[in-house]
Amino acid sequence: MTGLDSWYGYMKSHDRAALWDLLHPDAVFESPVVHAPQRGRDITFKYLASAEKVLGGPGFSYVDEWKSERGAVLEFKTTIDGIEINGVDIISFDSEGRITHFKVMVRPLKAINMLHRLMAEQLAAAQS
Repeated sequence: MTGLDSWYGYMKSHDRAALWDLLHPDAVFESPVVHAPQRGRDITFKYLASAEKVLGGPGFSYVDEWKSERGAVLEFKTTIDGIEINGVDIISFDSEGRITHFKVMVRPLKAINMLHRLMAEQLAAAQS
């Protein structure tokens, strides 16, 4: 099983233990709404688990993918509160199939603004 297969498995199962195991200890997460890259498994896990809760509802789907030897670009679409969201996950894997870098890019601007608010709420809830 490849790292990409494991990612798709996580998105279907929502198994947080599987997500944790999939992340390299030095994983880096780049958000469309946070300026600085978030470094380390702990913070990457929090962002990805929160993003899955915010975005990963029944309307979420990956609509295309582009793969390389050590990574993939996955285009996704979903609708939240009537706003259509289109974006890409750019994922890099190490030789063991663990995620080393995860970058999310989203459009349009009103979707980014809404995601900023929803992610802040989700991350705050995860802190308590």
